[in-house]
Parts: sequence; structure tokens; C-alpha cells
Amino acid sequence: MIKKTFVLLFVPMLLLCNSILAQTDDDLSFLEGLNALHVAVPFLQIAPDSRAASMGDAGAASVPDANSQHWNPAKYAFISKDKGVSYSYTPWLQNLIKDMDLNYLVGYYRFDDQQVVSASMLYFSMGTIIFTDGQGTKLLDHNANEFSLDVAYSRKFSEKIAGSIGFRYIRSDLTGGFAQQGQPVSKAGNSAAADIAMYYETPLNINNKASALALGFNISNIGTKISYNDDAIKQFIPTNLRVGGRFSVELDTYNRVSFIADANKLLVPTPPVYDDATGDILYGYDPDVPLITGVFQSFYDAPGGFREELREISVAGGFEYVYAEQFAARVGYFGEHSTKGNRKYITVGAGVRYNVFSLDFAYLIPTLGQHNPLANTFRFTLGFDFEPSRRGRRN
Repeated sequence: MIKKTFVLLFVPMLLLCNSILAQTDDDLSFLEGLNALHVAVPFLQIAPDSRAASMGDAGAASVPDANSQHWNPAKYAFISKDKGVSYSYTPWLQNLIKDMDLNYLVGYYRFDDQQVVSASMLYFSMGTIIFTDGQGTKLLDHNANEFSLDVAYSRKFSEKIAGSIGFRYIRSDLTGGFAQQGQPVSKAGNSAAADIAMYYETPLNINNKASALALGFNISNIGTKISYNDDAIKQFIPTNLRVGGRFSVELDTYNRVSFIADANKLLVPTPPVYDDATGDILYGYDPDVPLITGVFQSFYDAPGGFREELREISVAGGFEYVYAEQFAARVGYFGEHSTKGNRKYITVGAGVRYNVFSLDFAYLIPTLGQHNPLANTFRFTLGFDFEPSRRGRRN
């Protein structure tokens, strides 16, 4: 019965994911090569914590933990502890640059059985950039960096459904105010954004084994565009729709397994195809539109029509095995169409928990070879969850 339930829930989703990634270009002959979506502050799309990163960057409906803020803050309403904090560190693109890293600090606090507040800071250091003049003379050293600060409020609406709303401030300082002679003075980009999330979880009993089915979605980074000088065209931030599901089953007193899957779509305009001679749009729609228009337009504006819209959906899936709530092993896969970025990688990871302390790590293996910039990406997460529930809550 357990196998049958898993097949009914997850095999159709995996088949859909495979069909998306395997599409041909027969009906898009006028589009050659990459036609990826363009957004500012892409660091907001990087998986910041080890647990979700080891399961293919899937987390919309995974078992709630301290790092739910990034994936689906509505999950906090179902978390089994009263408060917690977590710190994650990721050396980023080490095959290209040695001083680039991502830092993530997040915490949550439960007021009562229904309400939880949470906050996080995501800091991305891009290392030192050296600016020179036309003769190569050094003019400025700048540590380029981006960060976001956010808070969220999560609430249970019933025993099975929770919702959340969050607010985020984003700052991107790429140049430190440097400007070439005769060019507009650059500045740090700023944006404000909001998240809207929902989470559903219901217990199941399959062959007398305690199980759970969970569904979640999160529309994140619904926010203002960013500009880096007064004359520049403002750029969309990565407004993203994440939808996912999970099936968990307790095999016995000590062993639990979970299967999870996510689908993501950026809600920003797709670049159109222009006429090289006149600059007119041949296929697609004008991408220079307001925020809300861009969100709705993102569902139908791809130059290649519906098939290209499907290609903009990235997919993620993962498996987690937990022993005695103390040891965990995880594996996952992330896939993106070759014309939309071509990120494809396998992820593995493990975790250990002792009392209130937890330590997790993840490792990324690109399927396109070790020369990929993402190769050898490690993540480390240190967490503390306090005061085990005394009110009968359970993941």
C-alpha cells in the first residue's frame, strides 16, 4: 500500500518533470541557444541551507525546520519546537573565485500553538573587485556584496492548513560608487519585497504505519525593480513561484523516509526576439513593464509560446532517510532546461542531531562535468532548536 501511494503521488510529477526537460527545439527553430530570464540580485535564488540543498534544492513542503524562511515560511506553524536559530555557510563558485561566499542566519519564535514569527539575513560576498582606468592604474578596491533582511509571520488556520506573509529589504552594492569619467555615477541598488505562502499537511495511516502528506507553495520576492544609477533601466528582482509536495512514512519506531518534489517558475518577463535591423519585437512581448504586469505577463510572453513557458519551470526532487531523529542521509536532483540556464546537478548530504544541536552538510555534483563552476560546492549548517513541544505538536 505504501508503494502504491508513493507511485500515485509522485510518479506523475516526475514524469511531467522529465517531459519538460526532454522537449525538443523543433517548433522553436527561430530561437537558437540560450534565452534565459534576466533578473537582478540572483543570489536570492541560491539555496542557502544544507538540508534542502542536499535534496536537490527542494523545500516547499519538506518537514519544517529552522530554515523554512527561505523555502516556505508557512511551515513554521507546524514546526515541533518553540524557538530556534540556524547559521549556514556556502563557499560559492570556488572553481572560479576563491573569495566568494554566501552566509545565512535565520531564527524563529513561537507565540502559541497557532502563531510563529521568524527573521533572517542573507549576505552574499562577491570578493574584491579592482577598478582601473584606461591605462590599467588601480583606482578603487571594492568588496562587492549583496544582502537581504526579512521578517515573516506564520499562522495556522486549522489543524491542516497554515499561511504566511513576509517582508524583505534588499541591497546590492556592486561598485562602491565607482564611475568612469563621463559616465553616470553608480550607486547601490535597493528594493523592498514581500512573500506569500501556504502549507497543507495531513496525517495518514497506511498499513498501520504513521504517514503524512504535505503540499506547499510560496510566491517570493514580489518587489520593486532595482537600478544602479539614475539613468539605467530598472531590472526585475527574481519574483518566484515555488510549488511542492512531500510524502513521509515512519517505517518503524526508529526509521522515517520522505520523498519530496518542487517546481519553480520565475514570474518575470521573458526576453523577446528582436529584428536586428529595426529593433522591433518579432516574437514575444515588451519586457519593460511594471511589476504586476510582469508577473501576469510571465505566464504567456515567451517567444516560443507554451512550450517555451514550460521550459522556464525548473524541477527539483529529493529523498531523506532519518534514523531515531538523530541521523539523516539525503540525496536529490535539480534540473533546468538547456535554453534557460542549463543547471543540472545531483546533490547528496547528511545530518546529525544531538539534543538541541544539529549539524548538516551538502555536496553538489554537476552532471555536466567537474569543469562546471558549481562543481565541488559544499554547504554547512549549524542549528539550535530549543524547548521541545509540550503541546503535542509533531512533524
